[in-house]
Amino acid sequence: QVQLVESGGGLVQAGGSLRLSCVVSGGIPSIYVVAWYRQAPGKQREFVANVARSGYTIYADSAKGRFTISRDIAKSTVYLQMNSLKPEDTAVYYCNTGHAWGQGTQVTVST
Repeated sequence: QVQLVESGGGLVQAGGSLRLSCVVSGGIPSIYVVAWYRQAPGKQREFVANVARSGYTIYADSAKGRFTISRDIAKSTVYLQMNSLKPEDTAVYYCNTGHAWGQGTQVTVST
């Protein structure tokens, strides 16, 4: 059974950076597509980015040019580097692969 554990969230000022981590266990992470989603208060969960086993990446328009998703197979970890953060990036960020979800990590961007 695949398990995902996120970390790295926190409070940051607008324009700042954070790096989120997602540790994947219970499977073979190199065969999975791993994605980041986020959910702001009162809004639906939305796609942010994903990385395929080939290393190919896809980004939501809101993340292009500011966020970078990457994976370290040896560490079974997927990262989301977030730069130039905006208040509208405030949300709980979730890691996902297949039907498995992490518990989420809160990102708050202040003005």
